Amino acid sequence: MDLYQQSLQLHKTYQGKYRIESKIPIRDFQDLSVAYSPGVAAPCRAIANNKEDVYTYTSKGSTIAVISDGSAVLGLGNIGPEAALPVMEGKAILFKEFADINAIPLCLATQDTEEIIRICKALAPSIGGINLEDISSPRCFEIEERLKAELDIPVFHDDQHGTAIVVAAAIINANRLSGRRMEDLRVVINGLGAAGVAIAQILHDLGIQHIIALNSKGVVHVSNPPNTTVAKLFAAGVLVDDPDKHTLSDAMANSNVFIGVSVGNVVTPAMVQSMQEHPYIFAMANPDPEIMPDLAKSAGALVVGTGRSDFPNQINNVLAFPGIFHGALHARAKQITNEMKLAAAHAIANIVSDSELKSSYIIPGAFDERVVPAVSQAVQQHVMP
Repeated sequence: MDLYQQSLQLHKTYQGKYRIESKIPIRDFQDLSVAYSPGVAAPCRAIANNKEDVYTYTSKGSTIAVISDGSAVLGLGNIGPEAALPVMEGKAILFKEFADINAIPLCLATQDTEEIIRICKALAPSIGGINLEDISSPRCFEIEERLKAELDIPVFHDDQHGTAIVVAAAIINANRLSGRRMEDLRVVINGLGAAGVAIAQILHDLGIQHIIALNSKGVVHVSNPPNTTVAKLFAAGVLVDDPDKHTLSDAMANSNVFIGVSVGNVVTPAMVQSMQEHPYIFAMANPDPEIMPDLAKSAGALVVGTGRSDFPNQINNVLAFPGIFHGALHARAKQITNEMKLAAAHAIANIVSDSELKSSYIIPGAFDERVVPAVSQAVQQHVMP
């Protein structure tokens, strides 16, 4: 039985991956009267008098919603809300297992931007945060920006920022290994969807000054941005415009970092050899990376990371989102800011000690128990009052 058959059997056996359980026993009429009517009127009155008491008397402060419209699910595309539900249930159990956060998977029967925003705003009184998941670009950018502006609970699009934070951590440690500085790096990002845009932004915030990006049509120039979000990246100086570069091969020549969030098998050993000495290769397309690690290493790469668990240096979002939400909820943050994301990236990187650091171990593994506490603490230290 292969992995896919095992997964199908597991989901069929358990009919889903999560359930809701009571924190308190209901054994008799006294328990019922205290937990429900008439006793429950007391916390209701307290919250009515002071809305902030909802965090004292309910599970709001430890509960989030994982929200998707099913429009960009893993590598499967626009498969709809019902088909997205196994993924959202999976995300919910990761929140619970790694950070003890109650996460409710909600797949919406709409792909209308305004309606998604309206639904999320209507849910906000019951939840402490929103994790947006698998919503297609460019709608995901507007949805997140609007919700951050209009809600007083943290909103986080993990497909963007989770990936970006872990990539940033990996580059911080690759620099520790090579002795390079951020300003020394010439970065190529292949793929300008949700993850590619967020990666460009966080790398710019780290101090990287030369980032070229490509979409399916080739190098993106300031004269032909595919959407307003990418236009803003050029305007802010996040992306540089190099009119002499048009193809991926052009872009990679003389660069020293390749980041792939695109499709598999588009990078050749010759492209890696055209880069500066000892480049970093982060080939994160799944299931097939843009170039296989052995080929990249044999072509001269110092560090290779992928999105797969069967190769070293897995760029895994689970290193980021549980700890980020744990810290944000604990501190009652109203937003997850760029400073919090950078703090999370440095926290993940710092877990790898100097004695542990090597080309095949530049970021901790997904099950490293040091990660969530370190990220949570770092995030809390950067919550705005």
